[in-house]
Amino acid sequence: MAHLPYADTTPPDIQPLVQRIVAERGSMLHLYQMLLHSPPLTEGWLHFMTQVRQRLDLSGALRELVIMQIAHRNGAPYEAEQHAPIALKEGLNAAQLAALPQWQDTALFSPEQRAALLLADTMTRDIHVPKAQIDTLRQLLPEREVVELVGTIASYNMVSRFLEALHIHSDDAR
Repeated sequence: MAHLPYADTTPPDIQPLVQRIVAERGSMLHLYQMLLHSPPLTEGWLHFMTQVRQRLDLSGALRELVIMQIAHRNGAPYEAEQHAPIALKEGLNAAQLAALPQWQDTALFSPEQRAALLLADTMTRDIHVPKAQIDTLRQLLPEREVVELVGTIASYNMVSRFLEALHIHSDDAR
């Protein structure tokens, strides 16, 4: 159960925002219903995360791989539940998702994926990233995608921390 009640989505003044969330996300997700306690925060979050999810050059598979790893590392089941179907749609497979806790011990991941997973682990656990990790990524990805990968990892750490601070879960009653 969430630590706060979910926001009321019926007030007329927030209907344009509610409709935009449903249009862009397909439904009123628990995350957005909690965010709606602050319409300005919701607006900024929706705009920013839409850019991260839909407008970057970074491949969808790499994006979803690091999102799933962040969800695992941060103990954020809602984030994992929301993104597992997207990860599969983007080309990852169930064996890869299951192997994430011990990804270093398997050959299921490409060099690019391994470098991205190491970056996700480092940014999530230690925050400070050694230059050697970025140098490795620069050999595998264009600089724009390195920046987008770092931004995606930072963004989804924000998401999981928000979800877990307020104890948002998909089985919550609204």
